Amino acid sequence: MSGKLYLCATPIGNLEDITLRVLRVLKEVDLIAAEDTRNSIKLLNHFDIKTPMTSYHEYNKMEKAYTLIEKMQEGLNVALITDAGTPGISDPGEVLAAMCYDAGIEVTSLPGPAACITALTLSGLSTRRFAFEAFLPPDKKERKAILEELKNETRTIILYEAPHHLVGTLQELYQALGNRRMTLCRELTKKHETAFRTTIEDLIAFYKDQKPLGECVLVIEGRSRKEMEQESQESWKDISIEDHMAIYENQGIARKEAMKMVAKDRGVTKRDIYQALLLQK
Repeated sequence: MSGKLYLCATPIGNLEDITLRVLRVLKEVDLIAAEDTRNSIKLLNHFDIKTPMTSYHEYNKMEKAYTLIEKMQEGLNVALITDAGTPGISDPGEVLAAMCYDAGIEVTSLPGPAACITALTLSGLSTRRFAFEAFLPPDKKERKAILEELKNETRTIILYEAPHHLVGTLQELYQALGNRRMTLCRELTKKHETAFRTTIEDLIAFYKDQKPLGECVLVIEGRSRKEMEQESQESWKDISIEDHMAIYENQGIARKEAMKMVAKDRGVTKRDIYQALLLQK
């Protein structure tokens, strides 16, 4: 029988956050695939775990995945861990998990710490709906496209950023999104954990005199639907109601239905549109 892949969440800072189940599985599996074995050996030594390790990271994720799958097909059980947090979230673990499914190998995920969820619950912003973007891509064209998409994102936005790129990213966010409420979370679960409730503009001003330190999670308020509707309604006022009607009627939409659509666009009633059209005649 084939072995199994265990996605094991590890602490993002405080070692007490590891679960009893993860500790048991890390001791029982045949092999641990780690993002950085030099970093993970400290965790294993702390909990007296002697299981052999092998590296699995961004630069060997495809080649090494085939090797790990072969081992699991031979019956070995493999645990995957990252430097911190839950494997598969913004790291090559998602590749290994997908390839295991393709190979018919069972995959299970052991719940535990994740910086994005920890920061979201700590932020004081809306948690019902959120969009996780991890690190913005370094490619300028792709980065610009994503920022353009985020401009009208109504869900709470979560981003990761390194301290030496923080100010530049905040400036890009300000240009793309305007000034939004946000919470900057840094050094999560560690001794110097900080949750800085502020705005994008104020945070840029703060870091003019302060050096950013620690890995950061940015939790940013989504755009208001009401604000978007008002903006849309304002934009239609630049054209006449008759021209507005023509946009829909030229698409083959019946006049009564077009009147409903124009009324919705402008934030008025269908009767208002009907009366306005009578007056124009």
